[in-house]
Amino acid sequence: MSWLYLGAAIALEVIATSALKMSDGLTKPWPVAVVVLGYVAAFALLAQALRTMEVGIAYAVWSAAGTAAIAAIGVLVFGETLSAMKVLGVVLIVAGVVSLHVAGGPA
Repeated sequence: MSWLYLGAAIALEVIATSALKMSDGLTKPWPVAVVVLGYVAAFALLAQALRTMEVGIAYAVWSAAGTAAIAAIGVLVFGETLSAMKVLGVVLIVAGVVSLHVAGGPA
């Protein structure tokens, strides 16, 4: 169940971060509402996941998945540039999380 909480937390964090971009410096009320509600809900779900997960693994997965998703959304939705260096950076982040998980052994 912890992984489901974590996955939902990541999804809400990505939605909130995307809304942050759309809020135009926190000047548009609807995106700001999504930001606030999304982050509050994301942290509440992360807290539930941390009841039974190691904090290092949970936060690493949270960070890596969120970073990869936001990088992809930046390119696909917001027209940001994509370079080989950006792709390599995301790959290295994900590889780091995988190595943490493997090094931690069975849960």
